[in-house]
Amino acid sequence: MRLAKFLAGAGVASRRAAEEIIRAGRVTVDGAEVLDPARDVTEANAVTVDERPVSTERDRVVYAINKPAGVVSTVSDPQGRPTVISLVRSPLRLYPVGRLDIDTTGLILLTNDGALAHRLLHPSFEVARTYRARVWKPPVSQSSVMALRLGVTLDDGPTAPAEVRRLAPDRLEITLREGRKRQVKRMCEHVGHRVRSLERVAFGPLQLGTLAPGASRRLSNAELRALTRPVSRGPGAGHRAPSRPARGRPAGAKPRRRSTP
Repeated sequence: MRLAKFLAGAGVASRRAAEEIIRAGRVTVDGAEVLDPARDVTEANAVTVDERPVSTERDRVVYAINKPAGVVSTVSDPQGRPTVISLVRSPLRLYPVGRLDIDTTGLILLTNDGALAHRLLHPSFEVARTYRARVWKPPVSQSSVMALRLGVTLDDGPTAPAEVRRLAPDRLEITLREGRKRQVKRMCEHVGHRVRSLERVAFGPLQLGTLAPGASRRLSNAELRALTRPVSRGPGAGHRAPSRPARGRPAGAKPRRRSTP
């Protein structure tokens, strides 16, 4: 496999960070410095980072954490704020799978498995993430709920349809399968309801459940297998956006065949 993927799979860093580590001249293969992240390597090659051996033969783990407000979703913080890494006691080098804003609470995962982190985060895998938002200016109207379900246009483009449930006049449950920065907050603000508080309650098949704020637990082998299963529709599946007919065709009309280029 490519060297950057090998390092990510060994838990050294994410694939993008591994590419930077390689380009910085910190990696050797069989004793020779390598600067190309695309260099092919196998288990038979002796790979080091900062003169330390790297191997994929190790204990791969995932921890679920209930992130409290005020904790940052990074490995370290130059401002000295508490990080999610500090919430888990482990001799392994862990890093967060994605991020939550400092004021957002709830489920976040830590792992040393770069390949798994990539699978959970890449948009092509459509891993669902479910949030519960408390908003200003209640009640949230049915038209606002429908707008969120269909997708709204933000400054970085239109969002994909979301699964949305109104839990109370000022509370929404929103499931997304894309991970833009501050997406739930921006979507709610777009329909006139700025978010007061936000909690992530599910990541793929995993539920936050009764995990206390600041607490963590290691995932079981069954949960790890569930994370790598093909995509299935998660919470709120009964509230998917209705399909819309293609432009220029009446609803119910059969789609035209696309010619093969």
